[in-house]
Amino acid sequence: MSIDIKVPSLGESVTEATIARWYKNIGESVTIDEPLLELETDKVTLEVPAPVTGQLSEIKVNDGDTVEVGAILGTIIEGAAAEKKTEAPVKKEVIIETPAVEATKPIEPEKIEDKIESISVSNDLSPAVRKIVSENNININEISPSGKNGRITKEDALNSLSSQSTKVETTINLKSTSNNKLTERVTMSRLRKTIAKRLKDAQNTAAILTTFNEVDMSELIKVRSEYKEFFEKKHGVKLGFMSFFVKACITALKEIPEVNAEIENDDIIYKNYYNIGVAVGTDQGLVVPVVRNADQLTVAEIEKEISNLGKKARDGKLSISDMQDGTFTISNGGVYGSLMSTPIINPPQAGVLGMHKIQERPIAIDGEVVVRPMMYLALSYDHRLIDGKAAVTFLVRVKESLEDPRRILLSV
Repeated sequence: MSIDIKVPSLGESVTEATIARWYKNIGESVTIDEPLLELETDKVTLEVPAPVTGQLSEIKVNDGDTVEVGAILGTIIEGAAAEKKTEAPVKKEVIIETPAVEATKPIEPEKIEDKIESISVSNDLSPAVRKIVSENNININEISPSGKNGRITKEDALNSLSSQSTKVETTINLKSTSNNKLTERVTMSRLRKTIAKRLKDAQNTAAILTTFNEVDMSELIKVRSEYKEFFEKKHGVKLGFMSFFVKACITALKEIPEVNAEIENDDIIYKNYYNIGVAVGTDQGLVVPVVRNADQLTVAEIEKEISNLGKKARDGKLSISDMQDGTFTISNGGVYGSLMSTPIINPPQAGVLGMHKIQERPIAIDGEVVVRPMMYLALSYDHRLIDGKAAVTFLVRVKESLEDPRRILLSV
């Protein structure tokens, strides 16, 4: 019985996908729920599992093809097993026509002797020269004589041989250089095209402005260093900085609700829930999985969720639901060494916080210059919705929470 392999539901507002690659070939055995191929949508990549156990009998679409939800990708013969012995594929004879070129045959010793005999008496060759000419197929007419009465010396023959070797090496080097690819053209992935479109749409639609501040990370680093081993033993996950930033942003979002809002036509939609997107860089591009209801989670629960979403992102296992309904985004360029940047908001959200590299810098405290681990913070926001005062206040509240982690624990 033949069972069709169909494109599954791809999530809200997603109607088509691109075939990234097939894992199986026609004739191979498959087991139920075994991944057969990978689909790439505007938002994520996902695998299509085998609906039954059997043999893959037909593939109807190829890598790179675009398919719609419900389309048939191939068929499986249920219960069938792949044949153990397969006939070797018939090799097609390929005939390559090339211009006729007269082959250059090496000069045989006898012919060299004949040529040598035709040389004038003034060019009589010594036994050493004869040997070099014979063994290396040198055309004696191309040798410049330097001996008495125009005779070819052993040194002349060796110089000619060296000159020929140099010409051959130069030719080989030129050919290898000409074969190197100086440019390479590849088709943009569906995810990369979507990222490009959304970022450009954000710039064209929103009035994006960025405000900066800096935070002294001394206390936060101290807390993390003091409790990280105990934290990992108890909760089974490493204690990072991101959970503190999520908590600090939620405190600020509750005080400045317009940063957690969005514009829809002529309306402002204020959101009383806090789904924090955490930007993750992958080989396929930037994705923003969402920590849902982050205000209701503990620091440990946030760290576990971020770790889980990050692993799914790197493995290409994120689902559509993992990236929907975010209200605010945090992007950490510091992991790549970025000292300062202006992040772009993730529509329809109104704000994004940019974290950066922690770097020791001299700062003035109580009239004294001290060295502290500092981080620049950047808040990019939609100025249509958020005024400068609100943006600056938001960033100051984040700074205050991070510089005194007790505020996070007490939600003040």
